[in-house]
Amino acid sequence: MNPKLMKVLVTLLIIITIAGAGILYVVLTKEDNTGKAKTLDEMVEFSYTTEEMRTDLKDDHYVLIQFRFMMNSKAGKEEIEKREFQVKNEFIKQSVKLTVNDFQDNLEKLESEIQTVMNQKMTDGVIDEVLIISKVVQ
Repeated sequence: MNPKLMKVLVTLLIIITIAGAGILYVVLTKEDNTGKAKTLDEMVEFSYTTEEMRTDLKDDHYVLIQFRFMMNSKAGKEEIEKREFQVKNEFIKQSVKLTVNDFQDNLEKLESEIQTVMNQKMTDGVIDEVLIISKVVQ
């Protein structure tokens, strides 16, 4: 084999090895914020509280409710503020199927469904958690 060709192949092999090692290092050491717990200050900074919403239920009662959205970023918080009308719409759609018992026994399901639907609409952030912070059923 030609010595010049051998030098080129060895040099190319060294460059590929160094590049691969660099990429592997970056991938393995990259901080993943999704697994990292947020501080209380970050939770407050990236959260948004809706206005109180009132709607009727399936069993002729009504509910007054307020949500707090825990977002993953400031951009996400700003986006959910703009999408509050969609949050209200989704809550009304959900409440048509709900009864007083659902609001006494199954709030986690409502929180989860609102989170899932709204995350599908979000473009600038992700909803980490939806909390019901106020609820009155009559």
